Amino acid sequence: MRRPLRLVATLVVTGLCVGYLLWKIDVSKTAHILGNAHLGWFFLALAIMAGSVVPMAWRWQQLLAARGIHDRLPWLTRAYFTAYTAGQVLPTSIGGDAMRIFEATRRHPGSGGPVAGSVVLERALGGAATLSLAAVGFALALGRYDVGAYLWVEGGFVVATIVFAVAVFSRRARTLFARFVPLLRRLRVERPLRAVYEGMHAYRSHAALLGWVFVLTLVVQGVRVLAIWAAGRGVGVDLSPRPYYVMGPLLFLVLLVPFTINGIAVRESFFVSFLGGLGVDADRAFATGFLFFAVTVALSLPGAVVLGWEAVRGSHKTPPAGAPQPTTRAQS
Repeated sequence: MRRPLRLVATLVVTGLCVGYLLWKIDVSKTAHILGNAHLGWFFLALAIMAGSVVPMAWRWQQLLAARGIHDRLPWLTRAYFTAYTAGQVLPTSIGGDAMRIFEATRRHPGSGGPVAGSVVLERALGGAATLSLAAVGFALALGRYDVGAYLWVEGGFVVATIVFAVAVFSRRARTLFARFVPLLRRLRVERPLRAVYEGMHAYRSHAALLGWVFVLTLVVQGVRVLAIWAAGRGVGVDLSPRPYYVMGPLLFLVLLVPFTINGIAVRESFFVSFLGGLGVDADRAFATGFLFFAVTVALSLPGAVVLGWEAVRGSHKTPPAGAPQPTTRAQS
């Protein structure tokens, strides 16, 4: 029953967003803007996004190593690219995370809980860093741009992040959760939820690592915002990077929520709404969102090539000859 309801909800959200876009934009004018987009700015945006993959893979490597799961940076980088590919057909970033969990667990049998915990925690830390970046963006935009309505969105994410952190790391919360075990068992979700929770709670003793991961994520997200700015410049949106440091973090957070497959229509509606408040006409605002979408599609192509090659060669089953084997050491 849940799957049909989810499908209906996805279709409703997509339909509403598409209706909003058709109401706001002139399709022929938007197509003309996109047809004359500056490719130099597009490739700059793509280079920024692609260049951020390696530090994110290194971040994941450190989180895995803290749980005794050791793997090579090239393979983890490859996993990020294949996750981008999965994200094109699965719900937003959540689909890519599921792909990374699946591939890493298959590579390290018996480590599903720690792997899932590392990915979910990585996503949560990314959300916290993004919120911090959004706060900086709002401070930069204060008195310059009318974006006050989006404070409610940011505030909601702040509250959710605080609640999540307390739930994961608090020992009192752990005792409270124990009361729900019988119900979760009846719903047949107790085992996977326990595995993910234990995988995250174990990082309670790695405060220094979490701090460095947070700082690294903050820097990476700050650089990635420039990719959105470059997409805007590519279609003639003449704004400085400053307002994008308000918009970018909120866009990253919105795309974490699986409203539609790959954020289709939701992303473009967000661009039209936000940039429209800054005086950008709807056609160029939509074109900015669409061009950024094209960047994410291009970013998924290496992963598609890798998956296709591995499907033919079967190279995903074993590491390359002569390469050190990935190792896993169970930890409590």
